Amino acid sequence: MNFEEAGTLIRNARRQAKITQAELAKRLGMSRATISQLETGVISELGVRKLSQICDRLGLEVTIQRRLAPLTLHEAYAENKQERQAAFRETDATLAELSKDSDHG
Repeated sequence: MNFEEAGTLIRNARRQAKITQAELAKRLGMSRATISQLETGVISELGVRKLSQICDRLGLEVTIQRRLAPLTLHEAYAENKQERQAAFRETDATLAELSKDSDHG
């Protein structure tokens, strides 16, 4: 499980429900620190029952799926290279647009 992603989903659901960390913690009999650590992805351990209680309270569900195979070093490098190239193209397009706007201004 990726606690960082789960924490972001939980934080967003809690905020959407307009519940503070302290209120959620009190309703579930947990500490506010536990909720905070979960939302920030720094929690070192959290039982399945606690996670399930939090998700139930916020209208979320816990799912289990097959883990994707980790990337090889070459695959990770190729993916990173594509992401960098896309970022460069986006930056070039933004700079070209800004240059065009300043030429007409």
